[in-house]
Amino acid sequence: MAAPEPSHECDVVVLGGGAAGLTAAWRAALTGRSVRLIERSPVLGGLAASFEVTGVRVDHGSHRLHPTTSPVLLEDLRGLLGADLQERPRHGRLRLYDRWLGFPLDAGELARVVPKSALRRIVRDAVFAPFRLAGWPGYADRGSSYGGALSASLGPELYGILYLPYAVKLWGLPGERIDVEQARRRVSADSPWKIGRRILHRRNPRGRVFYYPRRGFGQIVESIAEAAVAAGAHLHTSTEVSTVDLQGAAPVVRLAGGGTIRAGHVLSTLPLPLLARLTRPQPPPPVLEDAGHLRLRAMVLVYLAHTGGRWTKFDAHYLPDSDTPVTRISEPANYRDNADDPVDRTVLCAEIPCAVGDPLWRATAEELAAVVTGALARTGLPLVRLAGVEVRRLPHVYPVYATGTAEPLARLQSWADGLRDVTTLGRQGLFVHDNTHHTMAMAYDAVGALASDNHRDEALWAAARERFSRHVVED
Repeated sequence: MAAPEPSHECDVVVLGGGAAGLTAAWRAALTGRSVRLIERSPVLGGLAASFEVTGVRVDHGSHRLHPTTSPVLLEDLRGLLGADLQERPRHGRLRLYDRWLGFPLDAGELARVVPKSALRRIVRDAVFAPFRLAGWPGYADRGSSYGGALSASLGPELYGILYLPYAVKLWGLPGERIDVEQARRRVSADSPWKIGRRILHRRNPRGRVFYYPRRGFGQIVESIAEAAVAAGAHLHTSTEVSTVDLQGAAPVVRLAGGGTIRAGHVLSTLPLPLLARLTRPQPPPPVLEDAGHLRLRAMVLVYLAHTGGRWTKFDAHYLPDSDTPVTRISEPANYRDNADDPVDRTVLCAEIPCAVGDPLWRATAEELAAVVTGALARTGLPLVRLAGVEVRRLPHVYPVYATGTAEPLARLQSWADGLRDVTTLGRQGLFVHDNTHHTMAMAYDAVGALASDNHRDEALWAAARERFSRHVVED
């Protein structure tokens, strides 16, 4: 993974070494192409990577491989990881009405635990959903904002208790200031009837499982990186791109430390605004201005080492409550069956969305630990026998689809789509919320759309992009 030679030529250059980039490098190398992957960080895997805290493998937040993963991709991952890719039962909890409910939800528990007055309001909202969607007074913005769409489809009760507070925590905006596209991409169960079907689907074991590797979610990207190298790809870490020069007959990637790579095709998972700044010739000023309108929500991850064995039997606790900035607390060791995990300690991961530079972003490890333990106390969760705290700050996590984002994003993507011999993919490359299995599927399609001369087959890629547009984040 040393820096590339001062000058090199290859068939495909992949920009970015997260899950999408690594998968693209692997798939391209399997076709016999010469491949170079460039990653600025010293570590591959991006947000899908794992690392150790007090001897326990942890992830960058809560990650799972969803059972809706494409059968082809899932079979390939089984081939790479073997028995280490485990099928696991989902066993989480969700905080609603100041009470804990099993998650995924169970109809019997809902009836027992949720206040009867709230259940009556939920049923009322379900009955009147067709009238709201038909344009009842008070729902005029049902198609113009996240809040309007979900309040109309789910009803005021479920929207107000669950999706509204989560929107403010995740994206820093109230629902009426979030584009309606966010509702489509982030909420698959967007009506009481769909939620009901999901609850009943719990009787089917396939609705209650996920896939997770024995050594943490990062074992997926580690295995893909090894497979890419075995197939002949060169992976370069701690290497930064200075420009992507498209002024000659073929793309030339220039590196910040000196050196160039002339490529037949560039597969970019870089954030779209960054690609716009790096490309030569630069986009027209209006497109650069559009790039400046896109922003991503940051996140602080607080890892609390807990002594005395497992903290709880649950894999994750979801906290939509507005009285704490913490959105989820996961216990990675409960996501897997690994005899190597220590029995005398565990690690919790608390997720706190924020903005770069705000008080939560700047808080010390001790201050953040106090925020998390305060959330535990307020919600009745067990106290942590604290043996250490580690903090990771992630500046780019959730794309924010603020009202008015759709048009500048469409113009920026149209510019990127018109670049010769450059294909953008992945969460950052397409400014989407997609799950990891979605981004890896993008990589399969991006490589599959390359013709033998490394030019892109526009019809194949257009069909793939249409499939991507239907992705909805799976919780």
